[in-house]
Amino acid sequence: MPQNSNEAATKIMQWADHLATFTAMEGGLLRAYLTPEHKLAHQQIEEWMQQAGLQTWEDSVGNQWGRKVSSNPTLPTLLIGSHSDTVANAGKYDGNLGVLLAIEAMFQLVGEELPFHVDIVAFADEEGTRFNTTLIGSSAVAGCFQQDWLAIQDSQGISMAQAMRDFGLDPALAGQDQKTKEDTLAYLEVHIEQGPVLEDLDLAVGVVTGIAGAKRYQFKLKGMAGHAGTVPLALRRDAMSGAAQMISAIEKFAFEHQIVATVGRCDVFPGAVNVIAGEVHFTVDIRSQSQSTLENCCKLLLQQLSDIAEARQLTLQHEKLYQAEAVLCSDDLQQKWGEVVEQHTQKEPCFLSSGAGHDAMVMTNITDIGMLFVRCEKGISHNPREQVIESDVAVALDCLTDMIRKLAV
Repeated sequence: MPQNSNEAATKIMQWADHLATFTAMEGGLLRAYLTPEHKLAHQQIEEWMQQAGLQTWEDSVGNQWGRKVSSNPTLPTLLIGSHSDTVANAGKYDGNLGVLLAIEAMFQLVGEELPFHVDIVAFADEEGTRFNTTLIGSSAVAGCFQQDWLAIQDSQGISMAQAMRDFGLDPALAGQDQKTKEDTLAYLEVHIEQGPVLEDLDLAVGVVTGIAGAKRYQFKLKGMAGHAGTVPLALRRDAMSGAAQMISAIEKFAFEHQIVATVGRCDVFPGAVNVIAGEVHFTVDIRSQSQSTLENCCKLLLQQLSDIAEARQLTLQHEKLYQAEAVLCSDDLQQKWGEVVEQHTQKEPCFLSSGAGHDAMVMTNITDIGMLFVRCEKGISHNPREQVIESDVAVALDCLTDMIRKLAV
């Protein structure tokens, strides 16, 4: 018999604690793609899936699947999932909570017949921690796996193709078992918010309206290194001063255009205390809920940075490292999420957007997506202090279980 949602939430929290023991990091959590920790975690997830009565398998890129089989499917398959990999020094709930909630929902639905198969998936790589290429797992499922990824090497010089072979996979088959639009009913994902909105509103869960688009750039700013004590300020081509002006301009630009922009890394060369910086490398991450706004802002900002470099007699080069288009969640799925949220919280549902990327954004290539956010303490994520409230997990479980039932009507 299924447990009540409060008892089930306690079990989910215990599962999350146990999954966190599969780590490559002493005193912290790190579980990267195609590592021994990945294999051990998925073996445990597979065991829990089987206990929930699911048929299980591993796909061509190492995603772990479990299926609640319908004896008489009259509709395409419903997909529910999130990711099992982590960043370095991670929290226990980013990605993993969504996988565990999906498995427990299958426990809640034991004995109930549905007009579709339900496939639960633990995506093996969303974070891109090992190969600096994000959303590998969901890209393979959605038919977006890029074959040139197989040549990418990790920090130890091991290619993705070799890592697959070491893991027991055949890289020649990567992405060949993709899902299709015709066979997929919808994709649902439950995820911690990774932001402070729900906590500020004192709400357990919220309905996601869309996921921000993002672009990431690497900049190389070159000037002229020189002695800190002998080159007058007016004659300097100081790359660090130029970078400082650019970083301030990026922040001001983001405020003015209502986007978010982050300089997350800055490397200075030669990096000596008594030497004028001759070269600075820095990154910029730019995000917006509107794809057209994102495109326009990137164009304007790149020109503004180029103008700063020219005025300072510096040379500026940039390379685009990553891009993901903004996506919208299905209106119909948003409405259905809203109905189950109101039913279980007795409060008007909160509809909010996601500034962080998720596997759901790739799954839009084959189906409609619907996401539910769970409150997390102070919005902290990608950090050992990442925390959720057990009673919120119970609410999320009730919402997910009834969402599945609602789609069956």
